[in-house]
Amino acid sequence: MADGKEVNQTFEQKMDQLEKIVTQLEQGNVSLEDSMAKFKTGIQLSEQLQDTLTKAEHTMAKMMDKDGNEVDFETPVESQTPKDDRNGNQA
Repeated sequence: MADGKEVNQTFEQKMDQLEKIVTQLEQGNVSLEDSMAKFKTGIQLSEQLQDTLTKAEHTMAKMMDKDGNEVDFETPVESQTPKDDRNGNQA
């Protein structure tokens, strides 16, 4: 994972590479040294993929309020104003 090409890989390309490594390691047709190198690369890919997913999750958990401010998704903009109950009375 030392060359610049691998740094610019998409999530899907990294996932494909990781799947290929797992398949090769499961088949057991590689030397111990090669297995260790592939395992290390697989761990690095796994960490990069997890980081990408975590960042995507944090991005998706945000939304904008009517003033363009970023707010947590769990705190909808509507909940910032008083709500009416079923009878039309404010809570």
